[in-house]
Amino acid sequence: MSFTTLLMTVFSTTLIYAAPLIFTALGGTFSERSGIVNVGLEGMMVVGAFSSSVFTLSFYNMFGNATTWISLLVGAIFGLIFSILHAVATINLRADHIISGTVLNLMAPALCVFLTRVLYNQKGQTPIIKQGLGTYTFPVLSKIPIIGKALFTQTSLIAYFAILLGIVSWYFLYRTNIGLRLRSVGENPVAADTLGINVYKYRYLGVLMSGFLGGFGGAVMAQSITLNFSASTISGQGFMALAAMIFGKWNPLGATGAALFFGLAQSLPIVGGYIPFLAHVNSFWFQAAPYIITIVVLVIFFGKAVAPAADGVNYIKNK
Repeated sequence: MSFTTLLMTVFSTTLIYAAPLIFTALGGTFSERSGIVNVGLEGMMVVGAFSSSVFTLSFYNMFGNATTWISLLVGAIFGLIFSILHAVATINLRADHIISGTVLNLMAPALCVFLTRVLYNQKGQTPIIKQGLGTYTFPVLSKIPIIGKALFTQTSLIAYFAILLGIVSWYFLYRTNIGLRLRSVGENPVAADTLGINVYKYRYLGVLMSGFLGGFGGAVMAQSITLNFSASTISGQGFMALAAMIFGKWNPLGATGAALFFGLAQSLPIVGGYIPFLAHVNSFWFQAAPYIITIVVLVIFFGKAVAPAADGVNYIKNK
């Protein structure tokens, strides 16, 4: 394998695995910037993966090739609906954020696998999706020597959209009035309320955005990597996205970069065999690498990263 082809394989695989993490990590950033800790990202991804898979299998004959793209929106919408449970529990009922998120993570796989068995003759997984997102070659950019083949040939179009969304999310949070208000309720909700900002409203906005993007990330996972839904479709990716958000210091650009790093870690079982100095490493270490790296990153950076001041603190109006 030539060096250029090796670069193309590494970059393409990294982007494919990073895309679901980027969307989900951005969702977690919005939630926690509003003051709501969201460890339920894994559950939201599960719901997004399940609903998008069922939609694709049910309506492909009706919508044709557009079904895959519509299913991403379907997954995002169901992820948003599922996140309402977390919003009500933490904002209205003032439940502990960690416990609420953990309940979502326990509920989503059990519910979705049960519904899968109901819909598909007691089978624990859906049939294979015949038409996934696939890869895309950029017409002009792919002609650039070396870089064009490595970055813009047979690559993930949705991953480039995710990176663009990371940039847009940074602008939204730091350069718009809505973003400023969202951050203010996560830093000092009492002061925000004094200035007339509806704390509950913006916290709902943050959680619902996390549900939408988490569901979208789960849908991307199902439509581009696993190509079906089962209990193992989402196996830790939500926690990796959470780690990417912390590693990125609750900043959309940092979260995007960290998600790309974790995407590279997830791609190691595939690309490791093509890299000369990694070719003879036992495949077990490649499969375990993403989870080991996630734990190491959390241990090293969790204590050093500074979360929004009111992150995880329930707000009671007029007190």
